[in-house]
Amino acid sequence: MAILALIIIGAAAGFIATRLMNLQTDLVTTIAIGVLGALVGGLVLRFLLAITGLAVGFVGAILGAMALIWLWETYGPKRR
Repeated sequence: MAILALIIIGAAAGFIATRLMNLQTDLVTTIAIGVLGALVGGLVLRFLLAITGLAVGFVGAILGAMALIWLWETYGPKRR
């Protein structure tokens, strides 16, 4: 069932992509373009999300550390 769904989605994606790029292809090539494009696009998106996820985590860690420093300086024990 998943393979059939991949072929149907690939055919639709390939059809739209070939029309947007003004490329005239046969049905098999259109489906192949769509399926391979879905695989490449999925891998690229996962890679970008992983990178941005790490970057967001790093920025969040810095902001969290800054908040703790501020709390410590504001409400922590006072030094003389």
